[in-house]
Amino acid sequence: MVWRQMEHYFQKYYKVCRRVAFTMVKNDADAEDVAQETLLRLLLHTPDFKDAEHEKAWMMRTAINLSKDLLKSAWHKKTVGIEAAFLAKQTLFQEMHQEHDDTLLALMELPERHKNCLYLFYYEDYSIREIASVLEMPENTVKTNLRRGRELLRKRLGKDGNE
Repeated sequence: MVWRQMEHYFQKYYKVCRRVAFTMVKNDADAEDVAQETLLRLLLHTPDFKDAEHEKAWMMRTAINLSKDLLKSAWHKKTVGIEAAFLAKQTLFQEMHQEHDDTLLALMELPERHKNCLYLFYYEDYSIREIASVLEMPENTVKTNLRRGRELLRKRLGKDGNE
């Protein structure tokens, strides 16, 4: 029974958790570790979810928190990536999304508050209310982060909005 349920969670959330983690940690191996740890925590803690929205929010919030923990760790702060990391990042995105996405690459370079809101809104199709719940912030803050993030993305992509 437990294994069937875990298989259900794995198929439903593994890729989403991995993508969310990847936008934060910018490393495929670390993103996979975070996604696996998220599912392990689900298995160990077996939270009682109110509904599907609560379940999804818990998974995303856990993946985000684990990514933040990884980024704060001493090991991560003391390690230096190889020079070809940017090229590898592009290849990984092509594998994950099956197409080259300059917007997503530019999105990864934004400050975390803008990046998380934009990613959840455009790539995971979350509503503003859902994003506010997952990121534990007021809806108006999400709207502000989306607006400012769009402006930053437009500048990074070389589009001034007058086209």
